[in-house]
Amino acid sequence: MLVILDWDGTVCNSEARIVSCIQRAADRAGLPVLHPEAIGNIIGLGLPEAISSLFPEASMGQRDSMRLYYADEWMAARSEPLPLFDGVLETLDRLQSDGHSLAVATGKSRRGLNREFEDHGLGGLFVASRCADETASKPHPRMLQELLKATRSPVGEAVMVGDTVYDLQMAAALDMAAIGVSYGVHHPERLQACKPRAIIDHFSELLHWPPLVP
Repeated sequence: MLVILDWDGTVCNSEARIVSCIQRAADRAGLPVLHPEAIGNIIGLGLPEAISSLFPEASMGQRDSMRLYYADEWMAARSEPLPLFDGVLETLDRLQSDGHSLAVATGKSRRGLNREFEDHGLGGLFVASRCADETASKPHPRMLQELLKATRSPVGEAVMVGDTVYDLQMAAALDMAAIGVSYGVHHPERLQACKPRAIIDHFSELLHWPPLVP
């Protein structure tokens, strides 16, 4: 089976850093410094879509500045790799050894995802990945369509795993199975409204979802 994973909030515990970088970038761009919960709500979208959602009143110049300042702030904060959630490495290894293929569908940029792969030595585990700057941003299903095509996987033999409604809506648009994680940025009640096959509280619980049990 093809297991497609969101990154931020599902594999990598990056919410606090994303929020702080957005806040500092907004301050530099002369935009309001928003509450962390408001910023958490847009994690998973591509950066241009996230900025448009957070700051609809911003000028094009301010939005361009936000993108540049956010990249600056993110690079400045990279002194230490972001932590993976508990159980991620062991679970990914087990899924691969059980014969499943792994892929990533993320709102990160390609450069950002490649840095994460390098930081954690994980790139070799994934047969394919798609980033928001390469295709349509979530919740549009195009990145899932491209991953299915790249891996020659039928939709009925794939599952999307994510922590936001954007991940689950993307899967629902293709009638793809989806699993939500309760420990990310969107509350389980929001995820449940998208009717995922399951909502898990720990990444390792993927190993117990029946279609993934060897």
